[in-house]
Amino acid sequence: MKIILRKGSQHSTGSGDYLATSENAHEIRQAVMTVYDRDACLRLIQEVARNYSAHIVCFDADKLAGREHAEAAVRHAKRSVLSAKPISNSFEMEALLFAAGSRQCSVATFFGIHAGENNIYVCSYPAKDEVWYALSSIMHFVPETWNDWTDTKIERLVSLFGIQQEELNIVGKDRLKDIILERIALLEVFR
Repeated sequence: MKIILRKGSQHSTGSGDYLATSENAHEIRQAVMTVYDRDACLRLIQEVARNYSAHIVCFDADKLAGREHAEAAVRHAKRSVLSAKPISNSFEMEALLFAAGSRQCSVATFFGIHAGENNIYVCSYPAKDEVWYALSSIMHFVPETWNDWTDTKIERLVSLFGIQQEELNIVGKDRLKDIILERIALLEVFR
């Protein structure tokens, strides 16, 4: 495994003082967890990341347009960090920014874990069995997928991504995921 280290402009909370980037594959799994103290939970996840020289990103599955949305966010974040022109100072925040389709960290953190019950997509980059084993002490990995498109989820996604009703009427609700993925791609273009 070849890792290229780039000095970040600030301390990277996920992996120490350096952004570790590589062409190695990432892996995304689905998990559920109950978070009582968000900051303490994030510290535990960051400790696992440091211990195994990995980046770990937790996406709130209830705010994403399926697993493909998480995959696209990670793919764009990898490209951004490897280009040496990232928006943020850590891979983890970069992935959340792309998931949110926003340049604002305050918006991006809303797409991560929160207090209470969480359905999450968890990314390990690079993919490492040791990371999954360590994370299993704080979250429960599940086989099911969260591709249910209830009216409530559609309304939430339309609101989160500022999708106009006219736009939705033109393409249809069944193309909502495509609209969101397009918004994510545009963040890379308009930075």
